[in-house]
Formats: sequence, structure tokens, C-alpha cells
Amino acid sequence: MAMSLSPLNRTYSLNIGPVHRELPLFSVGPDLAIAVLNILGDTELTEAAAQALSLRLGDLEFAALVTAETKSIPLAHALSVCSRKPYVVLRKSYKPYMGEPLSAKTLSITTGAPQTLYLDGKDRQLLQGQKVVLVDDVISTGSTLSAMRELMSAAGARIVAATAICTEGDAERHSDVIALAHLPLFSL
Repeated sequence: MAMSLSPLNRTYSLNIGPVHRELPLFSVGPDLAIAVLNILGDTELTEAAAQALSLRLGDLEFAALVTAETKSIPLAHALSVCSRKPYVVLRKSYKPYMGEPLSAKTLSITTGAPQTLYLDGKDRQLLQGQKVVLVDDVISTGSTLSAMRELMSAAGARIVAATAICTEGDAERHSDVIALAHLPLFSL
């Protein structure tokens, strides 16, 4: 069963380059709230983040970007445009056209329910033996990132970086992630 997010009447300020957003706080448990970053439809923030992340990736050599459905797809697309590298989307549901996909389990803080990520058979061929950069909008518990890493290992891809607009929670836990900002967790 999906987790119920309860809106609070508070926000958290986030600046990505020249772009400012007030992120709404939502309760995700009896004593815990998070700032929700939703880039779907926010072209200005998505493009600012992609440009900044592209600079942070610098001269890093990689063949493709890899992201998970759904909210980080616009970021992967914009980063693909900046880097001129293709991107692959790990799907959250199996489709018959995927051939023989690889799969890994994850648990997102915003859904609260187990999910499965699938790597399409054709994308597996694209990634095999290649250097890749993992892309997410927000990395919180690290569950999605772990599933992405598991799939890349199974596909024979080499991860050279993980990147996100924001990390969330314990900053030390995500010290290896190239991120533009850090979101704290909020006690209620």
C-alpha cells in the first residue's frame, strides 16, 4: 500500500543557480517530514540543474546516463542534451517488448511501497561494457540508487558517477553523490 503524504503549511527554500523554489513540506510519518522537489513540468529548474550538473561532471568520460522512472526523466533528458550522451530509463513496470529485462527491487521514501526497476533488453545491450552516470532528482534513503547500481552491475556497465539535484537526510551517507544541494529531514 502506498504511503500517504500529508501536506504541511511550511516550505523549504531551494536555490539551483539563479532559480529559486519554495519546496512544500509533507509529513511522511508520525514524526518526520520531507521537502518535496517535483521537477515534472518545471522546465526552468530542470534546465538550470542539468546545466549545473553538466559542469560538475566536467571532463568525466561516460557513454550514457541512466535514470529511474518517473520524476527524474526530465533531468536525464536535459542532462543528455547538455552532455550529448544518450540516456536510459529504468522502468517501474514490465512491458512485453522489453525482451528479457533485468530487474531489481527498491523502496522509495515517497511511495512507501516496494517497487521493481526493469532494464529493457535493448538498453542492456547499449550499456554492456560501458561507463555510465546514474541520475536521480533526489537521493534520500539510497534504495533507488542501490537498485540502479545492482542493475548496472548485472548489465556489465561501469558506474563512474551518481548525480542528483539534491541529496536528502544524512549527508555523509551520500558523500559520493555529485549533488547541487542537500535537503534536511524535518522533525515534527
